[in-house]
Amino acid sequence: MIHYKSEYGINLMRESCQIVYDTLKVIESNIRIGVTGKFLDKLADDYILYRGAVPSFKGYKGFPSSICISINDEVVHGIPSDRELEDGDIVSIDCGAYKNGFHGDSAYTYEVGEVGEETKNLLRVTEEALYKGIEQATVGNKLGDISYTIQSYVEDNGYSIVREYQGHGIGNDLHEDPQVPNFGQQHSGLILTEGLVIAIEPMVNMGSHEVYVEDDGWTVCTKDNKPSAHFEHTVVIREGKAEILSGEGIDTK
Repeated sequence: MIHYKSEYGINLMRESCQIVYDTLKVIESNIRIGVTGKFLDKLADDYILYRGAVPSFKGYKGFPSSICISINDEVVHGIPSDRELEDGDIVSIDCGAYKNGFHGDSAYTYEVGEVGEETKNLLRVTEEALYKGIEQATVGNKLGDISYTIQSYVEDNGYSIVREYQGHGIGNDLHEDPQVPNFGQQHSGLILTEGLVIAIEPMVNMGSHEVYVEDDGWTVCTKDNKPSAHFEHTVVIREGKAEILSGEGIDTK
């Protein structure tokens, strides 16, 4: 069942999403060689609580941490550990915050030290694919228009889309209907209407799209051990142009 949001609810979500954005900026300023995932997780946990919210991910279906930290060939849902970030790593940070009855959700993949040009291009294409998908998130389009646009852009650039994991509706619950795949047929699926809030999040692999889950039951990795990137925004379907709730400079006062 899809839960459409009122403008009042969207305003509350805007605050949750801004907390997520600001948390990611705090993390970004601390990403460097030698830093551990557990250190970044503690930073995020402390900051989200300081802002009067609670981490959406901590305890969700048993997940042990406040953020997901996925490094290099880890796609999503990586558990923060004592592993130190190394020169040339890429690290995807997925963050959620819950306040006033609503969740916010966003992800960004960061470079650590000197990253190779091929990997830099993977990050660039993945982020561009996210924004191309967001361009399709307007009233009157269909859900498949988002999916098809992301897949086409990624594959035209020589990369592959992860099939098993996808975007989602978001609101009072972290994951709501509808599911938002990053691959699909143009002009297919749900008609997009005002008040629908979704998290769009392409997960893009340098090599094969195939993935597996580590023994910890959470961390998703590429089967061929090649790098993967992940970018995500929470957006509202609007007439003419989607509204990004988890972006820079949102006024929550």
